[in-house]
Amino acid sequence: MIHYVCKYTPVELFKGFGEECAVLEEMPENFEMSDQIAHANLCGFGKSVIQAVLEGKVDELIMVNCCDSMRRVYDIVKSTGKCKFLYMLDLPHEDNECEKVKFARAIRRLKDAYATYSGKDFNKETFFHSFRKYEVQKKPYIGVMGVRVSGLMEQMIEENIRMDVENFTCTCGRKLAVVPEEIQNLDEDALFLAYADALLGQMPCFRMNNSTKRRALYLDPNLKGIIYHTIKFCDYYGFEYADLKKRSAIPTLKIETDYTLAAVGQLSTRLGAFCESLGLSQTQTVRTKEKKGFYAGIDSGSTTTNMVVLDERKNMLAFAIVRTGPRAQTGAQAALEQVCQKLNASPDDFAAIVATGYGRSHIPFATDSRTEITCHAKGAHFLNPSARTIVDIGGQDMKCIKLKNGSVDTILLNEACSSGCGSFLENFANSMGYTAEGFAAEALFAPAPVDLGTRCTVFMNSNVKQAQKQGATIQDISAGLACSVIKNALFKVIKLADPKELGQHIVVQGGTFHNKAVLRAFEQLAGVEAVCPDISGMMGAFGAALIARDRASGSDTPSSTLPIQDILGLQWQTRTARCQGCTNHCMLTVSLFPGGRRHITGNRCEKGLGKTATGEKGPNVMAYKLKRMFDYQPLTAEQATRGELGIPRVLNMYENFPFWMTLLTKLGFRVVLSPASSRAIYEKGMESIPSESECYPAKMAHGHVQWLIDQGVGTIFYPSVFYERQEDMKTQNHFNCPMVVANPENIANNVEDVTEGRVRMLKPFLALTSEKTAADTLVRFFRKTFNIPEQEVRDAVHAGWDEQQCAKTDVRAEGLKVLQWMEENHKKGIVLAGRPYHVDPEINHGMPELIASYGLAVLTEDSIPASFHGEHPLRVSDQWVYHSRLYVAAQFVSQRDDLELIQLNSFGCGLDAVTTDQVAEILERCGKLYTLIKIDEVNSLGAARIRVRSLLAAMAQREKRGIVAHPVPATYHRVEYTRDMQKKGYTILAPNMSPIHFRLLQPVLEKHGYHIVMLENDTRSAIDTGLKFVNNDACYPSIITVGQMMEAVLSGKYDTDRLALAMTQTGGCCRASNYVGFIRRALAKAGLGHIPVISINANGMETNEGFHFTLPMLIGAAQAIVFGDLLMRCLYRVRPYEIEAGSANRLAETWSQKIIDHLVNGTGRYGDICQQLVDDFDHLPIHEDMRKPRVGIVGEILVKYMPVANNHLVDLLEEEGAEAVVPDLMDFMNYSVYNGKFKHEYLGKGWTSEASAVLGVKGIRALRRPALKALEKSKRFEPPMHIEQIAELSDPFLSQGNQYGEGWFLTGEMAELLLTGVPNIVCIQPFACLPNHVVGKGVIKQLRKKYPQANICAVDFDPGASEVNQLNRVKLMLSAARKNLG
Repeated sequence: MIHYVCKYTPVELFKGFGEECAVLEEMPENFEMSDQIAHANLCGFGKSVIQAVLEGKVDELIMVNCCDSMRRVYDIVKSTGKCKFLYMLDLPHEDNECEKVKFARAIRRLKDAYATYSGKDFNKETFFHSFRKYEVQKKPYIGVMGVRVSGLMEQMIEENIRMDVENFTCTCGRKLAVVPEEIQNLDEDALFLAYADALLGQMPCFRMNNSTKRRALYLDPNLKGIIYHTIKFCDYYGFEYADLKKRSAIPTLKIETDYTLAAVGQLSTRLGAFCESLGLSQTQTVRTKEKKGFYAGIDSGSTTTNMVVLDERKNMLAFAIVRTGPRAQTGAQAALEQVCQKLNASPDDFAAIVATGYGRSHIPFATDSRTEITCHAKGAHFLNPSARTIVDIGGQDMKCIKLKNGSVDTILLNEACSSGCGSFLENFANSMGYTAEGFAAEALFAPAPVDLGTRCTVFMNSNVKQAQKQGATIQDISAGLACSVIKNALFKVIKLADPKELGQHIVVQGGTFHNKAVLRAFEQLAGVEAVCPDISGMMGAFGAALIARDRASGSDTPSSTLPIQDILGLQWQTRTARCQGCTNHCMLTVSLFPGGRRHITGNRCEKGLGKTATGEKGPNVMAYKLKRMFDYQPLTAEQATRGELGIPRVLNMYENFPFWMTLLTKLGFRVVLSPASSRAIYEKGMESIPSESECYPAKMAHGHVQWLIDQGVGTIFYPSVFYERQEDMKTQNHFNCPMVVANPENIANNVEDVTEGRVRMLKPFLALTSEKTAADTLVRFFRKTFNIPEQEVRDAVHAGWDEQQCAKTDVRAEGLKVLQWMEENHKKGIVLAGRPYHVDPEINHGMPELIASYGLAVLTEDSIPASFHGEHPLRVSDQWVYHSRLYVAAQFVSQRDDLELIQLNSFGCGLDAVTTDQVAEILERCGKLYTLIKIDEVNSLGAARIRVRSLLAAMAQREKRGIVAHPVPATYHRVEYTRDMQKKGYTILAPNMSPIHFRLLQPVLEKHGYHIVMLENDTRSAIDTGLKFVNNDACYPSIITVGQMMEAVLSGKYDTDRLALAMTQTGGCCRASNYVGFIRRALAKAGLGHIPVISINANGMETNEGFHFTLPMLIGAAQAIVFGDLLMRCLYRVRPYEIEAGSANRLAETWSQKIIDHLVNGTGRYGDICQQLVDDFDHLPIHEDMRKPRVGIVGEILVKYMPVANNHLVDLLEEEGAEAVVPDLMDFMNYSVYNGKFKHEYLGKGWTSEASAVLGVKGIRALRRPALKALEKSKRFEPPMHIEQIAELSDPFLSQGNQYGEGWFLTGEMAELLLTGVPNIVCIQPFACLPNHVVGKGVIKQLRKKYPQANICAVDFDPGASEVNQLNRVKLMLSAARKNLG
């Protein structure tokens, strides 16, 4: 943020650099710090600038030599060294042509200085669009003149003067007569000359030699009064005030301050008197009704209902706090009764009652309603005008509101559940036999608060039970829960990486902060001091009451509020009903009142109110697209020469149904399409869903397939599409999401009618990369399955391909129509961006209709004009087609002031951990708003309404304040690891995924010139660090790896100017390829974006001139992996049976040193070392006759090999009397190489893909041969199977097209273990791991069917997972294992 002090500052210039500017206007409480280094007679504003700099509130400051005081301030600020960028702009005293040329040169010097400092390029287009038009005031108004006034003073003036107020002080009234279209074609000299002319052409301040133009201000007939502000020791405006009094008869109030907060304390009385002298009595302008003048706000929350009553002067007269109860009306009525009794008043005495909170629409006596966001912001800003961040924690929700100039700038809310909010704390306290207050008091004396994680209530309860078993006291548990609440707020809602992001002025509120332990936990964990108002639990109601006071009108319309006796005797009935107006079937709550009146809530549009469309709704591209994609007529049974095929209306069918429908119809099939989604259809498939953490759209597919089966459809056609058509050749890839690709596999393995063979499931794996690629695969499929001739299939594919393109073109054409409608009608629109299947009304829960009901146009991410192309590269790996559209849509929206974007995110969608951050970055860099709405199977629009209405309020405020978008390039320029960095010996940090293997790998890399440090900080503190820097929805491995790296980077142990980070990047279609992007984002958030991140990959995704593999280095690294596998296999096999405790570990340590010596110094032969290692472990004394359950560990690669990620599962199994069997790491490399064969045969890759696979597998086999031979000769150990055998074992369950994460290989590993004497398996995965929904949990049912001895348990891991639950699952599996062992 660049601060400036003068209206002649070239603000638009910095907009061209993509920077935001703010006038430095804050009034300090005192000049305690500035008085120590500034002259006593320096003006108050000058001291306030110095004070702000010394307090660390200003990093970049542009000053102007407007007076002697400002020149002295510049010298003082420069001497402090506190500003990173400080510049004094030379401002002329005249505005003649010569001075304009000089000023233009001065501006260009400033431009060059800032470019050198920031390293940023100046963007002319952004510069042009930063100018805005100004309207001339045509209504009567009061003018504020003289020296600058702060935002606080301006607000006070506006609140006390009941007339429009115009600010003409020296820093405001900034109006440039520039028309962007007239300057776009000028060369640089002429451009800056025109800019200088515009700046100097403003209404002159009194510093200019010729300030007579200012007298025009006094002559405006609409000017009804002047408030003239001066600051002590400011001479310029003292002269103007004398001139004004001599020449003008306009009523004038002079105010002199020293520019501190203390000076504004007495202004209200003087302003009120001035208002009355103008004949603007407040009682005349606000209303003329004979009332006591009460203004009330009522906050109907999930737990309590609060009511606050104010008087005319915004003094609080009364309040009430009652339980909300089962109905909002009940709590509201009780609150109203209480305040009326306290005030000895009736509802007739209330001029206005504004309702807020979840139940606001259920309060019949409220005269208006507002969102919680608006009310909380209003209340906090009133009590603390300097507030920049508001954190609110209520009974069931959390909010973080960031303010800018008193208006809502950013809104963050808890997205999915009420995890760790106030109601949870209260319920838990009650379960422990405490009141909420008593339980909170215990926390204040806790010596060692327990770490209880940040997961939902179910997991938190398990963690507490575990802590109690371990002897934790009530004090420690209470304090631990307080910390968990705050961790949830900081890491999951605010997503805080650096306390500086919260700013200096933080207000915390909500009833949960009555718990002082929660307040203290917030200050400790965030590292800041916060202001907690005494009425923190009533801030929503207080803000609503302020709005009621501000919005009171002068109308004589009688109050519609019932008399108190009628309210207290009010009787009503409540029932629920389903709206039948459309397929959404909204659940309505109907309240029936006497006289036939009724009040309806829950409706998303006017149909629920029994009304027809009003014509005021905005156009809806989503509705058009839904119809366009599925509006096809199937063949009749007589026309269908080849029978019928059922297609479920799910996932990518919302993208590709025109293609499949046309193709199958051309081939003579009658297509039976499942109906529109509904709750009933979802419930049909619930039993076959293998993983509860799948996203709702994926779960819905099970119900659609079951519906087709129930209708007697004998064959279901549901293809697995690995690659979509690449719409932009600049993207890194064109995958589908793993769940979209593999959901047909999940269906086939878990729907009973399919697994039992009663229904045929056709699920060809293919790529829609091009028409030819699709046709080649489909020719083989239809020939083999239906014996259809090749040419007939190719003709059908061609027809389908054309129809698919027509459908996409039609959607874009509809989007253009809507954009034209917006321009013609001066309307605004929302791009409701998500996946193709988010147009499903059951999935989006009626969001498009809700938005359209506000008169906004609704567009989709794929209805953006085809002529618009997104910029590349981005920070993330842009590899999924549906997500690429989100990035393009965000860039399109960022260039328009009439569009905003709302991103729909299905709960459990792991890929959106990548997309949401990137979309937010694109929008927020351009000054646009970002709104995320998370949806799941719970059909409740409460939180969604808050977000939409808050967005609308923010849009209105921004338009009112003239805030416009400032487009900046979205391209991301990564820092490359250069040869020079390598020569200087940079330290390279890398995560330690597998301690056994990476200990051997590190010396190999060191030997070849790379100073690699394999991090060993695999601790809880590293995980907590990762939570600060990584998106809440990111998978556990990314949190751990980023946490390890960032903790090391921030530890002070390493020179951050001679440091690089390294991370592997596979290029596959799960999130792992974006770990590099996660790390870069974390570094940027920490202010260390200059540190390069090296992508270690084999596919050329990224290259760095300072880092490359040589053949000797590759061979050495591969040998290190083989040695690590051999050592791990032998150690885990003998350690559970060792006779002498610790002997196996000592032998492993000895061999680790020997292996390192060989890898670095070449001592010994590779094959001999392999044989000797196995021989030594073969002869280690063990209990030969001892039998223990053998338990295989499979799953996601990092969780499988990193001990901290799986809570030291190997150690746990051995402690519980079992032997752990962990497959080789090299097998994963083998799988990755082997995949090239399938990609060539079925997914359109070239012949080099298969050739590389064949040669790669042979090379790995040759490298492993000495180790495999040694294992074959041994008496205790078995070698692993060849990769071809493992692939063959997976074929009955999955296609080899499942190439994401561990893919088909994970299934094959489990089958291998089951066939080689390991019937017990722990399948471990990060919570909500997309691939493991399919290749892990998704195949367990069929594995048990094929291998009856299989004893498999699936265990999820993440930062908040309960160790008790994990332990119980493992112990239950071991109990069965021991029983089977006999």
